[in-house]
Amino acid sequence: MFIPKLTSTFRKFNVVVLILESFSAEHTGVFNRDIKNPDYKGFTPFLDSLIEQSLSFKGFANGKQSIEGIPAVLTGLPNLLPGNFITSDYRTNNLNSLASLLGPQGYTTAFFHGCTDGSMGFDKFTKKVGFASYYGRREYNNEKDFDGKWGIWDEKFLQFTDQKLNTFKQPFLASIFTLSSHHPYSIPSQYAGKFRKGNLPIQQAVMYADFSLREFFKTASKMPWYKNTLFVLSADHTSESWLPQYRNRVGEFRIPILFFKPGSDLKGIKEKVVQQSDILPSVLDYLHYKGKFVSFGHSVFDPAATRFNVTFLNDSYQIVEGDYAMQYDGKSVQAIYNYKKDPCLKQNLMDLELKKSKEMETYLKAVIQQFNNRMITNKLTVSQ
Repeated sequence: MFIPKLTSTFRKFNVVVLILESFSAEHTGVFNRDIKNPDYKGFTPFLDSLIEQSLSFKGFANGKQSIEGIPAVLTGLPNLLPGNFITSDYRTNNLNSLASLLGPQGYTTAFFHGCTDGSMGFDKFTKKVGFASYYGRREYNNEKDFDGKWGIWDEKFLQFTDQKLNTFKQPFLASIFTLSSHHPYSIPSQYAGKFRKGNLPIQQAVMYADFSLREFFKTASKMPWYKNTLFVLSADHTSESWLPQYRNRVGEFRIPILFFKPGSDLKGIKEKVVQQSDILPSVLDYLHYKGKFVSFGHSVFDPAATRFNVTFLNDSYQIVEGDYAMQYDGKSVQAIYNYKKDPCLKQNLMDLELKKSKEMETYLKAVIQQFNNRMITNKLTVSQ
């Protein structure tokens, strides 16, 4: 449970949380400068430039699907279930979210996703966790910009979002989830040949989505609310991988996470473990929020916090802490790696790192126990 700092004044900055479909760290240039290939440039030139101007992390997702990533980013809840929270038997449980906590502070709250309304239940989920408004394909109301599969092209929908935000009473909280870098990875016909193709089909679509993001910020920068806004960017999850260091249990969760506020001192690429569930406590800490809430993450602005990432995939848990990643099947430790020295996870150190393995196992078990107890007893908010 987060305990607030009572001596600071609450800062009513606008908050815009941009969740980028399948934007793996693998697709960036900034986070792959160690690749021994002088021709490697990455596929996110605008995001790279923003990373350089932000407090940025080569972070970790808490799940492998959008339906897992959205709750992690917005509510601080990692996915430690065999399925996912939104469609699970626990879906009626109450949750903290950025919207439920900032709405009572006078924030206008809205969720934007250019997909067909009802997709993956995001409209119902975001309403449940406190978002007052939802804007999707129906609200966009112009089928000329439909991509033929998922929803409205990112470029068009993000411009719509800019204009809609300009009508909101400040302060506001907006979460925006992009879609054009989703399979089948098509791009608008007028941009044929404009974006580089990579080793993966998704990478051309990532370049289009990155271009759309650039246009979003270009328009936003002219708006009266821009300089008073904290922007948070994260992927929802990773995509398929090409580079060997991403084709393993650690690499397949690596995503960019960044905090950007125009004209602020939020600067620097930091080397520490940061996960999606850290976003909620970090935003609230930055605003000097004074209420209490439940989160399975920690603020990136708290130097004393334990920095870790926890995931559950194929009936196996993984915890990442410091330079190490440990895998646990619910009964015993299966592997521990120094992923900094061994990014392809080739050397299992179980017989060499007994103390570290035991420490990480104990911490992971505590997280799992808290998660299960709070989920079963519906105690995922402070008020219960």
